[in-house]
Amino acid sequence: MCIFCKVAKREIPARIVFEDDDLVAFHDINPVAPIHVLVIPKQHISGIGEVTADQAEVLGKLLVAARRVAEDAGLMPSGFRVVINHGQHAGQTVHHIHVHVLGGRPLAWPPG
Repeated sequence: MCIFCKVAKREIPARIVFEDDDLVAFHDINPVAPIHVLVIPKQHISGIGEVTADQAEVLGKLLVAARRVAEDAGLMPSGFRVVINHGQHAGQTVHHIHVHVLGGRPLAWPPG
């Protein structure tokens, strides 16, 4: 079982900021911005490259939850970034799809 599945099942601690029947959002343990929250589905999906059409609803919920996390964190006026990495070259280290919600400081583009 992956580490994010364990967070979703409350088997390991996390600073949870949002949860519903399908999703959990929690602070990243190695933040790269003042606000760095991960939004994950409770269902294990290894990455965006493996999603199927029948998972479209939960993927939509991921983005809606990302907006809610940003709003709750007060990021709407200044802006925020939403990131999904897939695979080693993209920097995915946990193979459970997750959305990074980043904000609280200016974010350069392209990321370095």
